[in-house]
Amino acid sequence: MSKTEVLNEKTNKPDTKEIYSVYRQNVNRYFEEAEKSMVQCMEAASSLQQEFVLACKNAIDNTVAFQQEVVTKSGLGSNIPQSYLKSINDASDEFVKAISLQNKAVITAIDATRQNIKTFNDNLKTFTTMDTGTMSSWFSAWKPVRNP
Repeated sequence: MSKTEVLNEKTNKPDTKEIYSVYRQNVNRYFEEAEKSMVQCMEAASSLQQEFVLACKNAIDNTVAFQQEVVTKSGLGSNIPQSYLKSINDASDEFVKAISLQNKAVITAIDATRQNIKTFNDNLKTFTTMDTGTMSSWFSAWKPVRNP
């Protein structure tokens, strides 16, 4: 086996100089690497987001615990009127509903975008087939007809 053949075997590169084979090979390599990178980036972003949410929750929990301890040791009361309690709970309920609606809207938009990309992909195949047929028709019109 020659050095070139060994190198090509190790890198999965065909030993060709035909431009379309080289193009396909390099595009495939690019997208394989992009797919790997995309998964890694999404996992890292998700992990970072989870860590950030946990840090925020812990900061709030610790702050509330500290304030509660200060108020308790100072002898001040921490009870609030029922009307305040209702207002706080109602505001929290509305906030949670807004977050839920926002998440549903984002997921719907992502799903619609994914479907549009899928439709584009399906249509691309159809247009490529149509263009190939048109090109073949044109070329057949230009080729001289030979009588048998």
